[in-house]
Amino acid sequence: MHFLRISGILPKLRNVICRRYVQALQSEESEYTDTPQYPPILDMSLQARKMRERETIHNKIQKLDTIEEKQIALNMPRYYGWKCVIFNEDKVPYNALPLVQHYTRTCFKDIEKLPDIYSQTSSIADAVVTEIKSHIEESIAIENDGVEYNFAITTDKFEKQQIDDNKTKNIVKQINRIISNHLTDKVSHILTSQVDYDPRHEAFWFIGGVDVPNNVVNWRRKYKWLKERAHEPLDRPVQYIGSPLLTLRNHLPLKPIVPYSEAENPEFKVPVYPYVPETVGYYSNYRHGTNIPGYWPGDFDEYGLLSYHGRGHILHRSESYGPEDNLEALHCQGIKSSFGWLLAQANYQGFTTFNDLTYPLVTQTIITNGHLLSFYVYQLNTIVMHNDVIDSNPKHNICFGTKPLALYDCIEDGKVKGLNEDVLKMLVQFYLNTPEERDHDMKPFLGKEEQVVADIEDDNRRCWLEERYKHLVANVPKHNLLPELYLWEKIYKIKFNTRFFEAKRKPFEYDINPFKRRLDEHLPPYIPKVLRPYPRSKKKFETTYYPKV
Repeated sequence: MHFLRISGILPKLRNVICRRYVQALQSEESEYTDTPQYPPILDMSLQARKMRERETIHNKIQKLDTIEEKQIALNMPRYYGWKCVIFNEDKVPYNALPLVQHYTRTCFKDIEKLPDIYSQTSSIADAVVTEIKSHIEESIAIENDGVEYNFAITTDKFEKQQIDDNKTKNIVKQINRIISNHLTDKVSHILTSQVDYDPRHEAFWFIGGVDVPNNVVNWRRKYKWLKERAHEPLDRPVQYIGSPLLTLRNHLPLKPIVPYSEAENPEFKVPVYPYVPETVGYYSNYRHGTNIPGYWPGDFDEYGLLSYHGRGHILHRSESYGPEDNLEALHCQGIKSSFGWLLAQANYQGFTTFNDLTYPLVTQTIITNGHLLSFYVYQLNTIVMHNDVIDSNPKHNICFGTKPLALYDCIEDGKVKGLNEDVLKMLVQFYLNTPEERDHDMKPFLGKEEQVVADIEDDNRRCWLEERYKHLVANVPKHNLLPELYLWEKIYKIKFNTRFFEAKRKPFEYDINPFKRRLDEHLPPYIPKVLRPYPRSKKKFETTYYPKV
């Protein structure tokens, strides 16, 4: 018996020895090189290891094929959503311009006239203004004095603001209709553009270089290896939420206002605002990060041309703020709405807050109440502003903005008096700004065959990802809510541990942070025995298709 066992083992040993001998010969051949090759020397400190982990995640997100999977991957670390600084379009606190510029990395240029690129259409705009002047006057007069509307007032906004925005919306619709009808035979892109009313605009990104909240400082001080880094800046998630009155979008992007190389020009300075956003008046809320430019992924017209926004929020600002801060509030609204719309469009091109743009995007923004108009031209050059690159990224976004300009003087006896043709010409020039096709890859970080979930051939994976993405952007509350932390627990168990004799029942008593739960940390839907595939399978739960990040 021993002889048989040994005789069976010998051939296997002989094969193993021969295989290793061949591998040794091959390694000897490639052992020597002309120049010495050393393995990389890695920094094994905690900060360096964490940075390498983050870079690995960023590279995984970049390699995902579809838009929806990238958006799901951005929310993978947080099951209950990120604690986002909420940037509402129509809620601007006092003295918020430095913070808005820092959070959007925007250099703001106050101008009296449009940039030089618009001078190419000056002659055409003059002719169009002459044609439409009487129509614009008539439509404004009718909307102000000729029609009485009964607006449905809701409780989420001030009544004066809702009335002003609804009245502005009707005037904007008429102005857009008149200008578009007179330009369809002069420029081709107007006829092919798509108009959206009250679209949903949302954008999500991370901003670095911001001071640490006190609760994070206190948590870091509990651990020896974090005491020295107690005040080290951290990334803050930011969520923009807005809804324009009217937008135009086309299948081609607008031309850059300045060359892309000028994005690194040191003359474009952005103020640094390292303080927590609560110092200005912005607050945080838990929600999933969403990027929605007013349409779903896969829409043909995916580049914004211009957008109209109301300015009714100025009506209920405190009189003590003064006209200067109201002007800054309009600039904040113009920067936030332009940046938010372009960032959402960039995410639909495959870029994210971790994977920067390879070309600029441009949009045009008009803030108006039907009488006063503020014009903004915004060029998006970078969207990567998290803590790892906040100091090393040399690019800046650029915004050109005007002060509010009166379209007319007054309305008397049902007629518009003193129509300002220069302001109307600037408005027409926004429409005449023709989008052009670029000569480079517009979607370098998306797959070649699969760019949206609808391109996936596997029915189960396609339907699952579509349903999961729509549920994610809906921000529906979870079935199991977070454990509530009562005020007496915060005082007597966290800040002052005076009830240490009680039984531990809450997560914080076991140093468990429920907010660190990942998006895929849940049981998939259960498959009843009757519905399992034949022959009877032991698979109890449905398959999930979360991105592997």
